[in-house]
Amino acid sequence: MAREFGKVGVVGLGTMGAGIAEVLARSGLQVVGVEYDDAGVERAKSHLASSTGRAVKRGKLTEDDVTALMERISMGTDLAALADCELVVEAIPERMELKRELFDKLDRLLPDDAVLATNTSALSVTELATGTSRPSRVVGLHWFNPAPVMGLVEVVRTVVTDPSVVEDVEGLVAKVGKTDVTAGDRAGFIANALLFGYLNNAVRMYESRYASREDIDAAMRFGCGHPMGPLALLDLIGLDSAYEILETMYAQSRDHLHAPAPILKQYVTAGLLGRKSGRGFYTYAARDSSEVVPDTETPSGAAGDAGARPVRSVGVIGTGTMATGIIEVCAKSGYDVVFRARGEDKVAGVRKKVEGSLDKAVQKGKLTEELRGETLSRITGTTELDDLRDCDLVIEAVVEDLSVKKALFGALDDILKPGAVLATTTSSLPVIECATATARPADVVGMHWFNPATIMKLVEIVPTVTTAPDVVATVLAACQATKKHPVLCGDRAGFIVNALLFPYLNDAVRMLEAHYASIDDIDAAMTVGCGHPMGPFALMDVVGLDVTLAIQQTLYDEFREPGYAPAPMLEHLVKAGYLGRKTGRGFRDYAKR
Repeated sequence: MAREFGKVGVVGLGTMGAGIAEVLARSGLQVVGVEYDDAGVERAKSHLASSTGRAVKRGKLTEDDVTALMERISMGTDLAALADCELVVEAIPERMELKRELFDKLDRLLPDDAVLATNTSALSVTELATGTSRPSRVVGLHWFNPAPVMGLVEVVRTVVTDPSVVEDVEGLVAKVGKTDVTAGDRAGFIANALLFGYLNNAVRMYESRYASREDIDAAMRFGCGHPMGPLALLDLIGLDSAYEILETMYAQSRDHLHAPAPILKQYVTAGLLGRKSGRGFYTYAARDSSEVVPDTETPSGAAGDAGARPVRSVGVIGTGTMATGIIEVCAKSGYDVVFRARGEDKVAGVRKKVEGSLDKAVQKGKLTEELRGETLSRITGTTELDDLRDCDLVIEAVVEDLSVKKALFGALDDILKPGAVLATTTSSLPVIECATATARPADVVGMHWFNPATIMKLVEIVPTVTTAPDVVATVLAACQATKKHPVLCGDRAGFIVNALLFPYLNDAVRMLEAHYASIDDIDAAMTVGCGHPMGPFALMDVVGLDVTLAIQQTLYDEFREPGYAPAPMLEHLVKAGYLGRKTGRGFRDYAKR
């Protein structure tokens, strides 16, 4: 049975420490807070007053709750006040020598059965533990900022931590209303170990000028549902903090993917630390401001359709979910749409799906009967490629097989009128291969829609080295007309979203392979701790493990980055036929649910 803690100490009452003290006191615990000096104590009191005041305004606490909470917290500068605490959490600066010195003092001061916990986000808990006479009673207790708001706490065990201590601390986390995830002791624990590899990858993408900062961030917000784009998130975290975490991770892993991108060090050296300095990847209205202001990299705002070719009719080739969605979106946006299927039954099937989708929109009040009729009147189905000859823009959405796509583009080259734009919806194949299958490579571009096309706002626009500028302008204008958010990137494997997303998913599989944390804890860390709409394993089960493996293999084949090699566990599951939800079993077993 888990131990019930009654009195807990917190050393270090900055933003994080004061927040931890507040959370503990809210749950009825007696809290002893210790700061370095009186000025720090006063700052902590001011922080608590502001935080609890906001909670009262939001209806989370009453004035009586705040009074009782504050009575449960005592603050001062003398460590001796912690002498009868059953658990002490340190939240001092991320410097190993400071933490070891503190733990040495606490070790001599506290009762033998007291637990020592560190809030470090990246330093070795084992190194701290072995510097005490009670290594079995030392754990990591990594809270997320701001502690009163964020729902996740990572419990970090070392190889010598007593299992009962882990159980006791997990019980405490549950008592204060947070979600705990338990992991072994390695740099970054769960959330940061997965998050910062992804963030570093985004910095490298920006550093290479592969895509703009705005497009990288928009791609991950609109394409993956992340609450913030990676570069904006780094500015919030602090580029100096991010650099230190990556340095610590690289020192342990020696994984090139954890080596801080060179431009990150340059920003830190120049004092461009993100929001707290007023400038990082973006420029802000003032220090500690969240308001982004224009700078030399801000897009000019010039019309994206300048020089665009006129588009009145759109051809769509394919009958799958993606093709059907594109057909509906384009027709609803006023384009005449001709879609080509391989048989009359397929033609009828697509029309039935579109009608069903439009009927649902009418029932939900999102579309009028009149607009439903107008949309359907703009859609024509055919089994002949020749019927697309007068289309201004043709979008292929057929199977992800390069030989099939190249043959199709070769056929379209012979059929389409001069000046027609040819677009491929491929998510990972080289667009240039499709372009060079024609005698008009300047007219070919990638136009990667996201599924379901009727809902997802993002479209990745992928010009090749041969794509004409007015072709890019044309598809940008088409995106605007269909109310989609276009992002521009170069023609390389994964484009933006997949190139950032799938290495992160692969890292999660490697973490599981190493028995470092469970599937549920890893998923919870990324949803509760980072605000992702789905954890990595839940997402892979939806995407399909075979699709995940194929995309990861494509990334590895193109970049030859050792860290991109598909995790063996992923390969084994695919070979076993465990492909995710579509087969009833992937990382989780859905047949039992």
